[in-house]
Formats: sequence, C-alpha cells, structure tokens
Amino acid sequence: MKDTIFSAPIEKLGDFTFDEQVAEVFPDMISRSVPGYSNIITAIGMLASRFVTPNSNVYDLGCSRGAATLSIRRNVANVPNVRLIGVDNSQPMVDRAVQYLNAYHSDVPVEILCDDIRQIEIKNASMVVLNFTLQFLPPEDRLALLKKIYQGLNKGGVLVLSEKFNFNETAMNELLIDLHHQFKRANGYSELEVSQKRTALEKVMRTDSIETHKKRLQSVGFSKVELWFQCFNFGSMIAVK
Repeated sequence: MKDTIFSAPIEKLGDFTFDEQVAEVFPDMISRSVPGYSNIITAIGMLASRFVTPNSNVYDLGCSRGAATLSIRRNVANVPNVRLIGVDNSQPMVDRAVQYLNAYHSDVPVEILCDDIRQIEIKNASMVVLNFTLQFLPPEDRLALLKKIYQGLNKGGVLVLSEKFNFNETAMNELLIDLHHQFKRANGYSELEVSQKRTALEKVMRTDSIETHKKRLQSVGFSKVELWFQCFNFGSMIAVK
C-alpha cells in the first residue's frame, strides 16, 4: 500500500509514531525514504550465514514488519537449533510481522514479541540486529542497551547497527540532508510530505555521528567496529565481539 500519510496539510502535526496507519504502509514508506534499505536487508541475511552458529539465539530488536528477521531466517536454514526472536513495541507492526513470517515456510523457529527492547534479556546470542532502531531510543538509554547486547553476545558474535547519521561539519551535513530529500522527491514524495515528516520526526529520532557510534561501541567492549555501508546520511555498521 502506498504511503500518503503526509500528502495533505496536517493542522496539528504531532510526533511520529509507529501506529496502525504507519504499519500499513511501512514497506512503501521505508523503501522510498531510506536509501539502500533493500541492500541492507539482503546483506543482513548474508552476514547471518557467516556469523550465526548452531544452538544460539538471534535477536532483531525493533523488527517492525519482520523484513530483517525473514532475511536471516532464509540464510540460516541449515544451521541447527537456531532460534530467532523479533521484538517491537508497536502492536500493529508485530501483528504484521507474524503474518509476514507465517507466509513463508521454514523449520527455523521465530518468536515475535511486543515489548520494549530495553526490557528484553539478551542471552546466548550469535547475532543481534538494530536496524534503524537505536535512533528512536532516548540518547541516555543507548549505552545501557549496547552494554546488555555485548554481554549477551557469544564470543565471535556480531551486532548489526543501521542508523541515520549526522555529521559534525556543517556544510557536509547539510549537503547529505539535501541529497536525502532529493532522493525522497525522486521517489514521488512532495515538498509538503518531506517537510511534514521531517517535523514529525524531529523530537523522536535523534541521530548520532558515525564517530559517536564507533566510540560508544568500543566503550562497551567491541574491539572490531566498522562501517560497511553508507548512502548519503544513512548507513550500517558491524561490531564483532
């Protein structure tokens, strides 16, 4: 279904929420809004084929409608005794993730939970995914979550962290923001839609720089941290324990 949520003027524009309306159009919204999203989803599956080990758990924290979970599931079919856990605090997203995953037959068990990712216990994990999730947490809660993930990962386990970034150099930051808006316009969004969505996200999505992410990941114990994908001000990092 096509995303037209911000196509008409909204008199009282509130904060962006992952409600029923957003969940319904989410695949269209994210593919037209996040450059490289489909490549990241595909690569998460490729990373799973390398890092997921037998008798371990895999967590997709902020799983939305289950795209990354499904990509992982398809790539670990031959790994014995793997359990996938997807978590999202939006019930409409969880409902659709369950439907989406049930539409594809697999012997790899998946559990989708409607919960706050800060409350989830991470244990015996060979892979954890935060795919455009951390940026929606209050900045003061991010380090504690990453510490918990690090502690719950097995040695050799991987964290995939995809985020929208900001940049310290003002001119470069403005250029990459403008290129992102151009990307959205090229995908059919109007100036009104770009503007209204940006305003709605302003208070709920607070971005960090690549340097901040790297330092934070290293501070919790990850010795190998690298940016593996970037398109404009969006990208994805891997951190190996």
